[in-house]
Amino acid sequence: MGKGFFNVPIAVNEPVMSYAPGSPERDAVLKAYKEMFNSQVDVPMYINGKDISTGNTRTMSPPHDHKHVVGTYHLAEKKHVDEAIATALEARTAWANTPWEQRAAIFLKAAELIAGPYRAKINAATMIAQSKNIFQAEIDASCELIDFLRFNVQFMTDIYMEQPESTSDAWNRIEYRPLEGFTYAVTPFNFTAIAGNLPACMALMGNVVVWKPSDSQIYSAKVIMDVFKEAGVPDGVINVVFGDPVMITDTVMASPDFSGLHFTGSTFIFKELWKKIGNNIHNYKTYPRIVGETGGKDFIVAHKTANAKQVATAIVRGAFEFQGQKCSAASRAYIPKSLWNDVQKYVVEDVKSFKMGSPEDMSNFITAVIHEGSFDKLAKYIDQAKNDADADILIGGGYDKSKGYFIEPTVIVAKDPKYTTMCTELFGPIITIYVYEDDAYVETLKLVDETSEYALTGAVLATDRYAITQATEALQNCAGNFYINDKPTGAVVGQQPFGGARASGTNDKAGSAQNLLRWVSPRMIKETFVTPIDYRYPFLG
Repeated sequence: MGKGFFNVPIAVNEPVMSYAPGSPERDAVLKAYKEMFNSQVDVPMYINGKDISTGNTRTMSPPHDHKHVVGTYHLAEKKHVDEAIATALEARTAWANTPWEQRAAIFLKAAELIAGPYRAKINAATMIAQSKNIFQAEIDASCELIDFLRFNVQFMTDIYMEQPESTSDAWNRIEYRPLEGFTYAVTPFNFTAIAGNLPACMALMGNVVVWKPSDSQIYSAKVIMDVFKEAGVPDGVINVVFGDPVMITDTVMASPDFSGLHFTGSTFIFKELWKKIGNNIHNYKTYPRIVGETGGKDFIVAHKTANAKQVATAIVRGAFEFQGQKCSAASRAYIPKSLWNDVQKYVVEDVKSFKMGSPEDMSNFITAVIHEGSFDKLAKYIDQAKNDADADILIGGGYDKSKGYFIEPTVIVAKDPKYTTMCTELFGPIITIYVYEDDAYVETLKLVDETSEYALTGAVLATDRYAITQATEALQNCAGNFYINDKPTGAVVGQQPFGGARASGTNDKAGSAQNLLRWVSPRMIKETFVTPIDYRYPFLG
């Protein structure tokens, strides 16, 4: 047991490296990229500290070069999921009883491993398998994951220090127990940091985890597990399974020991999982915690007093970084008529300057979308916009999947504010713009609030403070992360806790203590020093 009240290192955000030509970090990541791209890796599952291979494999290919194979991964059978659950439950007693500072040390070490010896490798893996350019890989796979690991340790100690008042005759204390049973992490393709954080934050709080990464993120998930193993995560604490999501989830949620779901992914899938948990509720030993962050139809609203160049930059960065495959990406914008000529001029200039191709060429701003299913869906919406009378394509609209799944950054101008691409989440490099009359600002704010089922991120740009205040109040329910005079992406751990409501999720704010609180079950302990020996109270006389 620990013999002291320990102060953890003060969490600071990891600096973003520049990767400028000639820099050592650029040389290191290109070297790692070439080595990894030109070799093949076999990725087994990881259960109870052992690599599990089944022989039933699928290949992994870069989205920007989909005929090139960089490795294979092994698919689970039901018995492997059962084994992952059993070994997690077996590991739980020792892990839950491990002093908090020992758990903290493991994940602080993981952060330093990513900041140092694993940085080039985890960035290169994210560039290869998720087609992120180096800047997007750096801010995600390195910096954000490092930040999650560091800040979560600090948030954990902040939580533990929250204690009730005591008196001279009784000592009251709160014990923040891990959840009884095991937890389930389901993670997306688009952020390596999210894939690492969802299982890690639950394990940090003393929980044991079954983790199912996205099939499109397994390549970098392998690097995450390599880091966790080297950092000292004990056998059985985090178990990784790949394969049929329905079979895996049904097996997990059939267990009476299932105690929590940590999910990032599609709204439909999250609702289906919630329903499955509800249908099984009488089988569980405890009410499972359900935490989910799902989709978004994120907006930019410009007021007539906004700076047109700033608006254009917010659109271009917000919509097209990582090919719009961020749940926070700007996908609809509302521009006043008086600004539109200048905004569209700047947007077109910027988009025309983009280079598109492999992330290995660091002059490319745009790379490929994640897979053929995404490509085909996006192409369908682009073709529809080309044919519809109430929409025009301002720029872009091309696509080609002969070598990689490349969709040109596309700007659609809609004559109808409820046009399909103003309302539907696309998850790609497409933004739809509606031009409104300058004097219809208040009505437009109402339109923004009512157009989408989602409520994840949004932004307003204006120099008029009254207009900013109006937007902040009118849009309070349709964005869990609201940005003033900025793009609606780029939340930083410890600075902008992330999450939205409505169909965008449970708004439990990843990158904050609020999220970690969901993974503990507090126990109140009252210790009375002089115990009464007579039931009679003074009022009895």
